[in-house]
Amino acid sequence: MPRLSDTMEEGTVAKWLKQVGDVISEGDILAEIETDKATMEFESFNEGTLLHIGIQEGDAAPVDALLAIIGEKGEDISALLSSGAPAAQEASEASAAEAAVSAAEVTAPVVVATATATALPEGVIVVNMPRLSDTMEEGTVATWLKKVGDVIEEGDILAEIETDKATMEFESFNAGTLLHIGIGEGEAAPVDSLLAIIGPKGADISAALNPVAAPVAAKTVATAPVAVNDAAAAPVATPTPKAPVADATAVNASVQTGRIFASPLAKKLAKEKGISLSEVTGTGEQGRIVKIDIERFTPAAAQSIATTSATASAQAPVMAAGEEHYTEVKNSQMRKVIAKRLGESKFSAPHYYLTVEVAMDNAMASRAQINSLPDTKVSFNDMVLKASAMALKKHPQVNTTWQGDTTRFNSHVHMGVAVAVPDGLVVPVVRFADQQSLSQIGAAVKDLAGKARDKKLTPAEMEGSTFTVSNLGMFGIQEFTSIINQPNSAILSVGAIVQKPVVKEGAIVVGNTMKITLACDHRTVDGATAAAFLQTLQAFLENPVTMLA
Repeated sequence: MPRLSDTMEEGTVAKWLKQVGDVISEGDILAEIETDKATMEFESFNEGTLLHIGIQEGDAAPVDALLAIIGEKGEDISALLSSGAPAAQEASEASAAEAAVSAAEVTAPVVVATATATALPEGVIVVNMPRLSDTMEEGTVATWLKKVGDVIEEGDILAEIETDKATMEFESFNAGTLLHIGIGEGEAAPVDSLLAIIGPKGADISAALNPVAAPVAAKTVATAPVAVNDAAAAPVATPTPKAPVADATAVNASVQTGRIFASPLAKKLAKEKGISLSEVTGTGEQGRIVKIDIERFTPAAAQSIATTSATASAQAPVMAAGEEHYTEVKNSQMRKVIAKRLGESKFSAPHYYLTVEVAMDNAMASRAQINSLPDTKVSFNDMVLKASAMALKKHPQVNTTWQGDTTRFNSHVHMGVAVAVPDGLVVPVVRFADQQSLSQIGAAVKDLAGKARDKKLTPAEMEGSTFTVSNLGMFGIQEFTSIINQPNSAILSVGAIVQKPVVKEGAIVVGNTMKITLACDHRTVDGATAAAFLQTLQAFLENPVTMLA
């Protein structure tokens, strides 16, 4: 089971595209694998016969679990099946040379991450898989925008690279001819793996492609590429993964089998938008469906209604009166990761909760006056963000991070904003919120929320929060508690504004109030400190003019 993102610990086989007994060619798509973020195609780096499927459709398994075995037709694989694990264990009984072969038989194809001391021809540049965020360990090439032989200018976009959080354009810092592509579309590889080679047209790149000697011929099981940085490691075969070639034969085969060729990013976008790939015309090489085809596609209204009706009918179980019924749905990888991280936060950080009720009459009047200005739109949530940011500056103990032996006091205020998306929850970050006006915060939140729902947030836009706000008021929820978004020390839960009788100057009048609840990590924030923070926050919200001073 390959590791297709830096946070992936488990994968689910969504669909097998090959069956036991099928002949496999290098570059064939074996299966579609669901991670915590997306469903991606997994292609074979080997050729042979598919002898065994270790994980069935719909089943989940940890990374590095036995996914499949490829070899010669009729080959005895009982030793591999009985071990239930990569054959490093099998090799212990073999000689040193036999152990190297045995390990190669069940180890992933090797992707050389760094060049050896062999000198490269002048002008030849090895481009490695970039680290596009501080947590990224692996990237997937969603789309190549250049092909071998193309002339590359400095600043040209080479490819779109997908991390576990976003798909980002990767531009060239060098000029020359694209001589080699090391990671094909849909393939995942560790940071610093050989991504491409750029240099003078016709240059000899053999030294870059073969920096590690590979004297032992060996067969391999289809698992994820493994970066090798140590030239002293045991010698193993180093086949270079190739991009799938969508030639006429492949297209004809796809027509015969009914399979549609589309990039992983296009498939993901189509799934999010509810678009059937069979209705989309591809504009990529040999008719391959790419991202822009999905973005430009407009389905017919009648088809959309028919599809919705059919789906609803299919999902509605027919039940007799008094009959018990239930449906079990496998958890997506994203949902599993959310559960894991929230569980870690809840059970590692000692939470406690404080609630205050805020009079919102002045805030409502101020918002109406602000929104009467041309091209200005401010929400109550924007006002809460601004007030929270200013309160954090006055109470720095709440704007902290627990680090075990130390506590980090953050001088900057980066506000995390919880945004619901179809598959779960993401938290984009409004940076330096205390230094921004209400209208600037409003524009930033609108932009980030839109990107979140379109899954276009970059990792940088979701990192670095020092405090988080979660608002369910728009759903009519009057009061709730949230789990702290670590490594923050606190999270604010914002309820709905409700109209109710209140006492003002000894008289009962109609007022508008809103409950806010602060969840705190008791390791960093004491009760009295949290209470003082809420008092300051309440004062800002009840008198919005003070936020302008």
